[in-house]
Amino acid sequence: MEAVLSKNTLASLSTVATVLQFLTGSIICRRYFKKKSTGDTSAVPFISGFLSCFMWLKYGVLTEESTLILVNFIGSALFLTYTVIFFLFCVNKREVVRQIMVVSCIILSATVYTTFSTDTERSVRVIGLLCCFLAVIFFASPLSTLAHVIRTQNTDSLPFPIIVASFFVCLLWTAYGVLINDLYVQIPNLLGGVLAGIQLMLYVIYPKSKTSHGPRYSPLVSENPVL
Repeated sequence: MEAVLSKNTLASLSTVATVLQFLTGSIICRRYFKKKSTGDTSAVPFISGFLSCFMWLKYGVLTEESTLILVNFIGSALFLTYTVIFFLFCVNKREVVRQIMVVSCIILSATVYTTFSTDTERSVRVIGLLCCFLAVIFFASPLSTLAHVIRTQNTDSLPFPIIVASFFVCLLWTAYGVLINDLYVQIPNLLGGVLAGIQLMLYVIYPKSKTSHGPRYSPLVSENPVL
């Protein structure tokens, strides 16, 4: 009974924390509405976020894990909405369409495979590995920023609130993955938590200068959700 309560509590905390993290995209979209332009920002974070959530949603359906289904259904809907808003206000629509086509091909391929595959366990492994692969790519994206921080010994380019949120969200999902004994949930979130922890350590090593005029980062450009 206590184990069930612990699982349900952790599932609820993970869901709420992740949805709140997803909702940070609405802040960016609000700026687009105000400026009537996306400026020099990229659609990749929104499109990749949709891809990640959709694949985890598919994984949740295959494993019949209701928590994964719920949080990634919400995430898929939100990131699809963000992508549409970005498309409406962006200048280079052709590039956005190209990115959407690439993601659509990946989603279509995965859907066709899982639909016609007669081996459910194999489908779970394939989609789980694909989710982990996407997570590794997402986590690798801030590495150039980390190199810049170490080189300049300045953390102004790091989005502190997003990093803190990512750190705790990854910890929650890692713990949940341990509870449900799922390596495909544990491993990518553990990697994400480690990377976020390294970035937080840089704030201790290279504290912000008092003369800093505020952050010079673009939220959601390098931080992508795992689930």
